[in-house]
Amino acid sequence: MKQSVIRRSARRFAEERVAPLAAEMDSTAIFPQALAGEMASLDYFGLEIPREYGGAGLDTVSAVMVIEELSRVSAAMGLCISVHNSVAAFPVYEFGDACQRKIFLEPMARGRKIGTFCLTEPNAGSDASAIETTAVKKGDGYLLNGNKIFVTNGGVSGLNLVFARNRPSDKGKQYSVFMVESEREGLEKGPAEDLMGMRGNPVCPLVLHDCYVPMENRLGEEGQGLKIALASLSGGRVGIGAQALGIAQASLDVSVKYARERYQFGRPLSSFGGIKGLLADMALRIEASRLLVYRASSMRHQGLPHTKESAMAKLFASETAVDAARTGLQIHGGYGYTKAYPIERYYRDAKVCEIYEGTSEVQRMVIARSLLADKGKG
Repeated sequence: MKQSVIRRSARRFAEERVAPLAAEMDSTAIFPQALAGEMASLDYFGLEIPREYGGAGLDTVSAVMVIEELSRVSAAMGLCISVHNSVAAFPVYEFGDACQRKIFLEPMARGRKIGTFCLTEPNAGSDASAIETTAVKKGDGYLLNGNKIFVTNGGVSGLNLVFARNRPSDKGKQYSVFMVESEREGLEKGPAEDLMGMRGNPVCPLVLHDCYVPMENRLGEEGQGLKIALASLSGGRVGIGAQALGIAQASLDVSVKYARERYQFGRPLSSFGGIKGLLADMALRIEASRLLVYRASSMRHQGLPHTKESAMAKLFASETAVDAARTGLQIHGGYGYTKAYPIERYYRDAKVCEIYEGTSEVQRMVIARSLLADKGKG
């Protein structure tokens, strides 16, 4: 299917089915289960997963287009799809064996089980190696103990990818990842966080207390946890870049509309040079972000190294989203500071794009590390 057709289809669905619910999701912080069911029927929970496992089998550029269009009307739903696909379904497909793909991946790809990526803890965020959740072998499985926080999709998840430290280990720190069903005894979900933005996504903590998982629930080999995490996060950053891109585009769209309709001094705002300059700068940064995101996603689809490129895309697109929403709010003036216009929601939604899936500071570290390690160029 052509990418232009996929974009048109995603935009039509987003505008007709998602947009009417966006403000209500934000005000009530309630996840729309029925809407998620509609998205499942469109294969949005298995964008890049092959059809044999119940997915859509799209290329990565097409997948980020879907996330971009969803995020353009509801960043919370764009976040749900981005995280589920990039850091939950993808690692199960990439690192799971045939049996695990059948048991765990198919329900995810068909939208029957929404996935999470449980890495962050009270004492571990940007420093992923500091996780304290433990996995101790017991019989033919493991006992998991620990606390995970800020789990995107946590309130509605069916399968959780939990990263844990193996103890004891004579090889120093080793980490593994486990696929833990939400109904499994020993896993408890805390109350949803009262978030500043992305309020339609049920982010919550997960607590594991002597949670037993069988050996077949371990993804990859023991000790491969950080490898799986890093491989997943590169794709996750592309997804968050697409999400930020959607927020930025929405900010520009509503700002152009408002500038045409709002009159001051007997003239529309769009006739003032200062406003024109603001809109032009917004459009310029958004197009640059789009090229970075699409470039990283294309490299990912081709199987090329893209750690630096995904970090660049995520960093620039997220900072562009914040800047575009802030500028758009300024163009709206006093009305922008009210709930009467969606720009204030875009402003609140945009900020977290600079934080999750690696802060802007971490992205700069990743980019610099890549540059300094590349001895063949300069």
